[in-house]
Amino acid sequence: MKDRYLRFADYNSWANLRLYDAAAAVADGDYRADRGAFFKSLHGTLNHLLVGDRIWMRRFTGEGEAPDRLDAILFEDFAELRKARVVEDRRIESYIHGLDERALSGTFTYATITNPAKVEQRLCEALDHFFNHQTHHRGQAHCLLTAIAGGAPSFDLIILQRERGWASIVRP
Repeated sequence: MKDRYLRFADYNSWANLRLYDAAAAVADGDYRADRGAFFKSLHGTLNHLLVGDRIWMRRFTGEGEAPDRLDAILFEDFAELRKARVVEDRRIESYIHGLDERALSGTFTYATITNPAKVEQRLCEALDHFFNHQTHHRGQAHCLLTAIAGGAPSFDLIILQRERGWASIVRP
């Protein structure tokens, strides 16, 4: 089971790098414009991705900053947000590397933010949500980039799988 999460952590870093490379090419006005997305703009969406990761990593590890609002803007400056994203991705990878099968199948308890409650959940199931949440909001960012720039890089997992040799094309 751990191998699955190591790959998801690798995918997460890879996809975020592609996302931030594409976002860096967008004019600031377009980057910040309210385009009707759930977190309004590309800027709001990228901040939310970091917010969500920090909240979950605090739940998983008991360490680090955890915003108390899902729409918090952690960084106004794109370059600073990008640096923080890289640091968080490394933190996620390190955390996953430190887990063992026993921890993954065990439970942990955390408090929710939006509708305060205490939740006990299997760690592996929370990690499934954690990585799926990132993919969901990167999809929103992809849509925003497509609307702004006319296209965006693919974040399809299969591309990384082929790059890393986790999947190969067999030709007849």
